[in-house]
Amino acid sequence: MNMKKIAILLICILITIGISACGNVSNVKIKEVKSEIYSKHDIDMAINSIKKEFRLYWHGCTLKEIYYAGDSVSKDAQDWADRNNADEVIVLQSSFDVNASGGDGSLEPNTAYDDWMWILVRTHGGQWKHVDHGY
Repeated sequence: MNMKKIAILLICILITIGISACGNVSNVKIKEVKSEIYSKHDIDMAINSIKKEFRLYWHGCTLKEIYYAGDSVSKDAQDWADRNNADEVIVLQSSFDVNASGGDGSLEPNTAYDDWMWILVRTHGGQWKHVDHGY
């Protein structure tokens, strides 16, 4: 095998490893939930923020579903905005699967997580910032 073929093979292997190491969001179902507080665009931006983070940092995990948790849940979480010097908070809920690797080691391997919450804040309609997650 010449050096060019070896280099191409190694690049293909690295790409395959890199893709498999990322969180999977390719088939995530987004459930629409109506809101009197947030527009569809606001909710979509929060969901996209979590999808991006999930893809980058939730190695070995597959995001199955994500949606706005509802106005009452977000209103009840206003203290998250206050402690993060923000004026708005939005809460999302999701379900995801963890493969045998256990993600980053803090999750149970080969487990499905349901009703997982994501808390995001923003100020004056700016970008959503993820500040916490869990049950």
